[in-house]
Amino acid sequence: MGFDNFTFVLQQRQFWVAVRNTLSIFLVSAVPQLIFAIVIAAVLDNNLRNKTFWRMSVLVPFVVMPVAVALIFGSMFGERYGLVNRTLAHVGIAPILWHTDPFASHVAIATMVNFRWTGYNALILLAGMQAIPRDLYESAAIDGAGRINRFFRITIPQLRPTLIFVIITATIGGLQIFDEPRLYDQNGLGGENQQWMTMTIYLYKLGWTQLNFGRAASVAWLLFVVIVAIGLVNLAITRRIASNEGPAN
Repeated sequence: MGFDNFTFVLQQRQFWVAVRNTLSIFLVSAVPQLIFAIVIAAVLDNNLRNKTFWRMSVLVPFVVMPVAVALIFGSMFGERYGLVNRTLAHVGIAPILWHTDPFASHVAIATMVNFRWTGYNALILLAGMQAIPRDLYESAAIDGAGRINRFFRITIPQLRPTLIFVIITATIGGLQIFDEPRLYDQNGLGGENQQWMTMTIYLYKLGWTQLNFGRAASVAWLLFVVIVAIGLVNLAITRRIASNEGPAN
């Protein structure tokens, strides 16, 4: 019956909807998260006053419980009385259906993910930035390179190993997302029309709602395959970039 479970899961529309939702939420969260984390790390790498305080501050969202984050952002993204829609109404913009429209719900969930994990990744990137020899920046400054030029010519290339680590861990965590979509509404099953049902929620429904652990295990293996495949693609792209830019660094 093992392969029959795979056949059954692959023939279900709900599974492919879950795959679509998982990839969509992952992309909407991972790309902005990486960009903001790099920017925050670059700011913290400067000689700021009370820099220890600021570095610890960016980690505060990471220690907030997912339930608390869901309650806060759930009230922000409410369709009728949410803070975001009420703010949009003041400027004449129509309310957004945060719990009805699939993409809008993905953006709301991705916002929760970014709130919790951006600071964590920023500190990892900051550690990588501080390991870069400072004489490289001094030499570039003497040659007339500006701050932005030094950032893209020195910081980003030297930060590549740390970036690879952050990208791979963000990929693994993003594709396994469960807490945020699970807590986004009271039912916790991915929305009335599976608008934000991820692969992990679909696994949960099969295993703990329908008590079909064989099919749930099949979804877990398929999720593992998806994570490995996307991880290998990320690794191949970053290695290709490294090989192309290696002599210049």
